[in-house]
Amino acid sequence: MFDETKARQTVEFINCLKHTKGRWRGQPFVLLPWQEQIIRDVFGTVKENGYRQYNTAYIEIPKKNGKSELAAGVALYMTCGDGEWGAEVYGCASDRQQASIVFDVAVDMVDQCPALKKRIKPVMSVKRLVYKPTNSFYQVLSAEAYTKHGLNVHAVIFDELHAQPNRELFDVMTKGSGDARTQPLFFLITTAGNNRHSVCFEQHQKAEDIILGRKIDQTFYPVIYGASDEADWTSEEVWYKANPSLGYTIDIEKVRNACLSARDNPAEENIFRQLRLNQWVKQSTRWMQMEKWDACAFPVDERELLGRECYGGLDLSSSIDITAFVLVFPPRDDAEKYMILPYFWIPEENMNIRVRRDHVPYDVWEKQECLMTTEGNVIHYGFIENFIDELGKKFHIKEIAFDRWEAIQMVQNLEGLGFTVVPFGQGYKDMSPPSKELMKLTLERKLAHGGHPVLRWMMDNIFVRTDPAGNIKPDKEKSTEKIDGAVAAVMALDRAIRNGGSAGSVYDDRGILVF
Repeated sequence: MFDETKARQTVEFINCLKHTKGRWRGQPFVLLPWQEQIIRDVFGTVKENGYRQYNTAYIEIPKKNGKSELAAGVALYMTCGDGEWGAEVYGCASDRQQASIVFDVAVDMVDQCPALKKRIKPVMSVKRLVYKPTNSFYQVLSAEAYTKHGLNVHAVIFDELHAQPNRELFDVMTKGSGDARTQPLFFLITTAGNNRHSVCFEQHQKAEDIILGRKIDQTFYPVIYGASDEADWTSEEVWYKANPSLGYTIDIEKVRNACLSARDNPAEENIFRQLRLNQWVKQSTRWMQMEKWDACAFPVDERELLGRECYGGLDLSSSIDITAFVLVFPPRDDAEKYMILPYFWIPEENMNIRVRRDHVPYDVWEKQECLMTTEGNVIHYGFIENFIDELGKKFHIKEIAFDRWEAIQMVQNLEGLGFTVVPFGQGYKDMSPPSKELMKLTLERKLAHGGHPVLRWMMDNIFVRTDPAGNIKPDKEKSTEKIDGAVAAVMALDRAIRNGGSAGSVYDDRGILVF
């Protein structure tokens, strides 16, 4: 639902404030279109009970786009205009000095607004603004997380989340601290960072997943302004797309000069791309080119594959997690493609918990018959063994490759059912050639996967680790979400290529590289 009155009230409150820096100082803070859209969406979107739908807003944007002023405006509204008695609003950052940047802007805004100045008492020794009519306050906090338990948070303004040294302060301030409030707000605003293992990148990834429809979370509002990794970082068209305030708060000549300097200095290039274009630099990126993967969504009809030779990959993961079994059917001639049939299982009893916790639509996938559940709160391996046995009656499964981890009993049972089961290492030696072959077949559109949504999600989650010799392997620790089906597909593809593939491959040109 959208409440126009609440949206307009917030916009009008912020528009009554004044700018605090440079040639803009003293002028009314009239929100730019991108800023107004955020404010209207966050404060105007409500649930049926009238309270805000979004409790977290993640705003990622390049430097100098008016980030601090917007954050200060939100902080003052949450303190003075939200109608919350005894509101506790906190400004957080990597250190007290960084957190003070937004606070100091807010102080200057109050000084320029007579209506607020007579109602707000500043306590500068502790960086606090007290709004006397409702006994509410806005205060700066630093990163000593262990001192912050027990706060009754109404709002948190997290500035430059990418600079947090760890996740302690973020977890303390956002996990349960606002439970006593009817509509708390965690306003996260940052530029891109360079650490893909940080809490900020975790939030970035969640925001991106929601924007692209990979995840659903009705309480999380995502906004990311920036250039894609493949974009031409020297293009002015790219600059304008990444910087919604370019031409307003940012002088195009300064960006041009910074770009000219960055062209001659690789170190400055990374800084330019991170701060000016909001790109996450210097770290690994997702491996699979998803537009290429999606181009291989050729239909796969199980009925047309009956009796065909195929090879399986089995990744059991843990007993409370996803188990994946993937069949790969090698082409019988040069006109055919490698066909992929994936199967997935999770425990039935914890599925709904996982949907709420992970914001992954397992329940939707189950209704689409793209994922199966087994009874209980752990994976029922006997059910999977019977399922694979039934598959063996429909297809000629020549080999099943498996990860040795926690698979001993199932392997013995599958061997007892007459299957040939082959152990498959998870290191560079075994994983690199088929991983590269999977990418090669994808780029050449010699793969057909039918657009299976669970497998697509897992392919999109893959991060790879590279050794000095150029070998690669999927990295479950770096990958932000589950990749079990992708790993099973790589293992099955390896066996299909070694034993049944007709197309050329990396195995034909050389052996396995080991550094």
